[in-house]
Amino acid sequence: MVFLADYNVKLGEKVYPAADLSEQISTAGLEASGTGNMKFTMNGALTIGTLDGANVEIRDRVGAEHFFLFGHTADQIRALAADYRPWEWLETVPWLREALDWIEQGHFSEGDKELFKPLVETLVGRDPFFVLADLADYDRAQKEVGALWRDQARWQASSVLNSARSGFFSSDRAIGDYAETIWKVRPLTLAMTSPDQGRAASR
Repeated sequence: MVFLADYNVKLGEKVYPAADLSEQISTAGLEASGTGNMKFTMNGALTIGTLDGANVEIRDRVGAEHFFLFGHTADQIRALAADYRPWEWLETVPWLREALDWIEQGHFSEGDKELFKPLVETLVGRDPFFVLADLADYDRAQKEVGALWRDQARWQASSVLNSARSGFFSSDRAIGDYAETIWKVRPLTLAMTSPDQGRAASR
């Protein structure tokens, strides 16, 4: 895993075309997948994600068969919230308990058992973003990613279709929709003259 410090548009220009898979894993109804996922799609990256934010539109445009969907819907998350017991989801992913044990034992923190203790306690005790509830399905979707990646002809076909079907996300279309539905303005046609015509008129 690499953390890209001071992430900005110029760095994004290098990242978007280089990515094969776009991970848009925000919890449906609680967070928001925004414009970054659109940029990945336009550059041919396949998406693994929840039905959240722009992921919904991307999946509709590129086709469900070219999108790795996982996780609860926003309505299901709201239903879970009424009586959510995150510790009960520990058994849904075989390797999860072992991974949490390693974290608790300081395996990833040079023996410091306190460093990640708040993280583990939050996940198992409260899990406000329902990570454990979505994890088993995320694991399942990642296996689909791996299977498709091994079939490079199919992966490349999906990649091309992601790019080809992403025109809907162009800024021209978005601004046009904003103008019509939100700002309630219409395009204004301006008569333009060339510099030569302007000089001739001034004489």
